[in-house]
Amino acid sequence: MMSRLSKIILIAVFAAASSFILPPSSFAQSGAIKGKVRSNKGDGIANASVTARQSGKDIKTVRSNAKGDFLLAGLSTGVYSLVFDADGFQSGLLQGVEVKSGDTRSLGDRLVLMPDQGNQVIINGSVFYKEGTSLGGAKIEIERLNPDGTTKKLTTLYTNIQGEFIYKQPQGLSTKLRITAKFKGAEGVKEVEVDTAAIYRLAITLDISRTEK
Repeated sequence: MMSRLSKIILIAVFAAASSFILPPSSFAQSGAIKGKVRSNKGDGIANASVTARQSGKDIKTVRSNAKGDFLLAGLSTGVYSLVFDADGFQSGLLQGVEVKSGDTRSLGDRLVLMPDQGNQVIINGSVFYKEGTSLGGAKIEIERLNPDGTTKKLTTLYTNIQGEFIYKQPQGLSTKLRITAKFKGAEGVKEVEVDTAAIYRLAITLDISRTEK
């Protein structure tokens, strides 16, 4: 028969061993957040920074992959704010993102970044009748003039009721743009050299009277 001392030693050993055996729920005390960072045009943004913030402190930061997808894993349960940004874009903030134990919260493509106008070339144009009044509904064709003399069509726009149009593109190498305005057979052309991020303003007056519309 086991002595009283042997029983005490056996119980102590068992208690010590059991302290290293945690219940399954103890391994699932963290969760994750996944999603996609995209532009306002729907394109995924690569290498965007996504930071989970709680009580004013940055908890964890990851980078999006080539498609804009990201995964913030190993987050304690609780409610977080997500701060996200990328070069050439304004910073974004999404608040009230709840993380539950053992769960991955999917945000889909809710993280949307708008272009930073400080890093954009902006063409702000106006089209007028020959009397000088605004011409709405004029067709605007924008082309890039290549060094070899060829052209590449970039976009087609229409002036609003105030006769205005806006074209934006990321800052890049110095280039020349050709802007053509057309309305009822009348046509006007302006060329503008763009080299840095800025707002470039131009006006085109067409040889057509307001009474001819």
